[in-house]
Amino acid sequence: MEDKIIIRVGAKTLIPFIMVFALYVQFHGDYGPGGGFQAGVIFAAGFILYGLIFGVDMAKKVLPLSVAWLFGSAGVLIFAGVGVVTLLLGGDFLDYSVLAHDPEHGQHWGILLVELGVLTTVFGVMISIFYSFAGRRGLGT
Repeated sequence: MEDKIIIRVGAKTLIPFIMVFALYVQFHGDYGPGGGFQAGVIFAAGFILYGLIFGVDMAKKVLPLSVAWLFGSAGVLIFAGVGVVTLLLGGDFLDYSVLAHDPEHGQHWGILLVELGVLTTVFGVMISIFYSFAGRRGLGT
């Protein structure tokens, strides 16, 4: 454990910046490159880095597999829920213009919510895949 002190300190320093960058990519996705998928992958990469450095068992204590599955499912529900809400408000499925007092604000809210659903799903699925493959390779320690 002592032989990896530099890697562990470096990872603990780097991971918060990875997470903040993922949030930047998520919220900047309305105006430039990026969005939910890219942010979900970057966010998952931070947890995967943690799992690779500190062990999968420790990563599963921080984020259990059941919670990763919950994230994946919740993201799909957010995405579909936005579509159902637009239907209930009298628009077409995923017609964001009915979500606010004017179509431009509705588009902004709709895209933000759908991209949040995509981020959540991608994050949960990426972590689940990592746990599945890491368990087969014996990376738990």
